Amino acid sequence: MNPSELFIKRPVTTILLMLGILVFGTLAYQQLPVSDLPTVDYPTIQVNGSLPGASPETVATSIALPLEKQFSTIAGLQSINSTSSQGSTNISLLFDLNRNIDAAAQDVQAMIAKAGRQLPVQMPSPPSYQKSNPGDFPVIFLVLHSATVPLWTVNEYAETTIAQRISMVSGVAQVQVFGAARFAVRVDLDPRQLASYGIGVDEVGSAIANANVNLPTGTIYGEDRTFTVLANGKLLRAAAYGPTIIAYRNGNPVRLDEVAHVYEGLENDKNAGWFNKQRAVYLAVQRQPGTNIVAVVDAVRALIPTLREQLPAALTLEIRTDRAGPIRESVRDVKYTLLLTVALVVMVIFLFLRNVSATLIPSLALPGSIVGTFMAMYVLGYSLDNLSLMALTLSVGFVVDDAIVMLENIVRHMEMGKSAMRAALDGSKEVSFTIAAMTLSLAAVFIPVLFMGGIVGRLLHEFAVTIGVAILVSGFVSMSLTPMLCSRFLKAPHAIRHGMVYNAIERMFTLWLNVYDRTLRLSLRFRAVTMAVSLLLLAGTVYLFNQVPKGFLPSEDQGRFDISTEAAQGIGFSDMVKHQQQVADVVSKDPDIASYMSNVGQGGPGGFGGGMNTGRMQIDLKPRSVRTQSADQIIARLRPKVAQIPGIRVFMLNRPPI
Repeated sequence: MNPSELFIKRPVTTILLMLGILVFGTLAYQQLPVSDLPTVDYPTIQVNGSLPGASPETVATSIALPLEKQFSTIAGLQSINSTSSQGSTNISLLFDLNRNIDAAAQDVQAMIAKAGRQLPVQMPSPPSYQKSNPGDFPVIFLVLHSATVPLWTVNEYAETTIAQRISMVSGVAQVQVFGAARFAVRVDLDPRQLASYGIGVDEVGSAIANANVNLPTGTIYGEDRTFTVLANGKLLRAAAYGPTIIAYRNGNPVRLDEVAHVYEGLENDKNAGWFNKQRAVYLAVQRQPGTNIVAVVDAVRALIPTLREQLPAALTLEIRTDRAGPIRESVRDVKYTLLLTVALVVMVIFLFLRNVSATLIPSLALPGSIVGTFMAMYVLGYSLDNLSLMALTLSVGFVVDDAIVMLENIVRHMEMGKSAMRAALDGSKEVSFTIAAMTLSLAAVFIPVLFMGGIVGRLLHEFAVTIGVAILVSGFVSMSLTPMLCSRFLKAPHAIRHGMVYNAIERMFTLWLNVYDRTLRLSLRFRAVTMAVSLLLLAGTVYLFNQVPKGFLPSEDQGRFDISTEAAQGIGFSDMVKHQQQVADVVSKDPDIASYMSNVGQGGPGGFGGGMNTGRMQIDLKPRSVRTQSADQIIARLRPKVAQIPGIRVFMLNRPPI
């Protein structure tokens, strides 16, 4: 039985079948999402709770501990990590890779409700949760600033207009607002004045709360009309709070401005953010685990023009950076490597066959196998990432082997004097089983990778399936398209006249064959020396393998890196800002730095803010075509400079892809 006979005798059917593979494969390629790596996100849920004014110890014992006790009973939970700071706590729940994040979120919500009775009643709101990984770098950064509008107005637009609208985009987990500057009326009490009147702080707080209410007043019903009574008791400005009566002493009212300084300021004046030395509010968009980074970034970018139309002309909304650019550049480089690999393989085939028609026949197996693999990737929900494209790059050398075996055997039959049709039928019949065995055995090599567990198995699963599908498709193409083309377009060897180039390459091959023959004879003559050299090479390989540094993923230059700063405990906010600005001055003077964002203080969004003695910076580098050094080299260059700044420690990190 010859499975290739049907395709040889039905050339139109074979061509239509190959065209169908090319058309549907091309359509699938256009629909494939682009990513840097396969989706390997652990299902992670982040729970936030706040208790304004409480110390980190109080927050940890009164909020974090009751919640952790309830969360520990959830099935599939791998680890619980909580971080408590002044007035807020953040709990990260890491689940198994096989755990559905939506089902896990429902369990988390149930546990939050169950722990509600054990939480302090002074909490302004119940704990909330987001389906996001705090260790994952935001997919896009937006900056909102103005030279004329007050900072609290900028913050109002950032939180109400921009953050809420972007949070509605599919795939967005949350939008963190850094450098938040919410408007507030601040009341600085004078303890001496309070003591002279015998008024406590709690009494002042109760009086302010009672004076600042907005309760339903009622409805007046008449025979002809009905009126809803509106009485707005909200106090919006500092001037309205000053005359508030907080108590009576000796029959006389004591007003708030007599015992306190009332002024308009910020809700949290111990938190500040900058964009290139200018006060600004910046928004970090985080994606949900399992969503495509490029798709989320494109959706947010498409929304930016609409958001700009809703902002006043005095406000400027800029896209500082996003992760889609480096991902596209990385995938573009791998695509170029894939095309270069195909060109080199075709060139090597031509050098050995030295016949245009004989070179084109096995070379046509390359696009058919690669494009056909795109269909399987689309059906399986894979993406165009570095690993899947690397699998296709490695498969280029495999997919032409079957076609070359088929071609060589058909040429051997033509050298016996057979016609192209008869040689194709006889030659394909002899090697069809061999090609099928080669294809299946080669694809079977990657089956163990499919059963690997953990994050490594999830990472390499797409790689193994992609290269296996490419090999299987190449085997089908080699048994269908290749023999059909040989039966129509292959010329008999004696009918081909060889030129100077052919003869020159033939002499070079003959020379290589003679060199190989001599070295082989020497190896067989001095067997002891050959074995000794082999053992030395084996020992050297083992030694060098142990000496090579090990790591999960290589360090990648994504055009950015992070800086964390830490000063002594108990440092004042103004002094911390001064130290942070010194670090920013050193970093901004580097010629390879394009821009930076800086944040100092406590009470960061989502519980990400540290204490008053900590700060954060996100550094954007210039394009690679402009700078000469990588991100790691720039970090190594900046470390000794920032180490000379007294009173602050600086930590620089080039974030890994995972």
